[in-house]
Amino acid sequence: MPAFVHLENVTLSVPVYQQKERSATSFYNNFVVAAFDRPQRSFRTLLHDISLHAEEGERIAVLGQNGAGKSTLLRVIAGVYAPTSGRVRLQGSSQALLNLALGFNPDATVKENIYLRGAALGLSIRECHAIVPSVLAFSGLEDRIGERLRVLSAGQKMRLGFAVTTELQPDVLIMDEWLGAGDAEFLKRAQERMRGRVDSAKIVILASHNVQLLRQICNRAIYIDQGRVLADGPLEEVVQGFIPNPPPLPRVVAKPFVRPAAPATAASAPPAPDTASRAADASPATPTPSTQTLRQPK
Repeated sequence: MPAFVHLENVTLSVPVYQQKERSATSFYNNFVVAAFDRPQRSFRTLLHDISLHAEEGERIAVLGQNGAGKSTLLRVIAGVYAPTSGRVRLQGSSQALLNLALGFNPDATVKENIYLRGAALGLSIRECHAIVPSVLAFSGLEDRIGERLRVLSAGQKMRLGFAVTTELQPDVLIMDEWLGAGDAEFLKRAQERMRGRVDSAKIVILASHNVQLLRQICNRAIYIDQGRVLADGPLEEVVQGFIPNPPPLPRVVAKPFVRPAAPATAASAPPAPDTASRAADASPATPTPSTQTLRQPK
């Protein structure tokens, strides 16, 4: 079955609790007033009526300033947040590189955390058992398998989370920024694995501020501002239209995605040209420049 990601008029609102501004004459009175003064609840809309359709072969860059809603949109697509209204449809296996420490327990052993992280990713017990040797080998923690997670360094925990998360190849790969931390030896292996996962995925959705990286991977982009999609179209057109002072084009860029045309039927086939039309076709035609405008969301 073909993989796809469809968002139809997705809106996300979350409750926000805010304490009123108040003045206190002393440190003690400040806590007394806070104990009896309830915070006020209001709702804030993080995503506004977003529609997005991604098909196989598309690598979509999610652009926008900090706080625009890029990570929130990825979490809605990954199923972390349920939309307040609208519909999210995703077909095919998916993997989201959003939080590498999701599912970890500092008091559990390294091996036990592989099972916990795998369960958080939706893997079965049999699948978790099968990936243990390769995860330990990739993370370099074979000799720490029985130790508690809390005694590992932050870098070792990151390596373990990355190894579990990227062990299986998904159809839909959702990423919030590219991996750029870790020691040089592990970083090289991690980037090679990520490149392989991206190349083999049917759909990639990547949020990043690194325009040069996006140019090498993505062939389409959406620009988000204050939870609204302002532009959806070819990557370079969105970059030139919304990113101030973009860096120059690199030597290697992703090929533009072209949706396959519907097969022509006998009823829709054009009629055979007559003699006059053949003579007209033989004369050279003056080429006209083609234009392509950004797709505006509905």
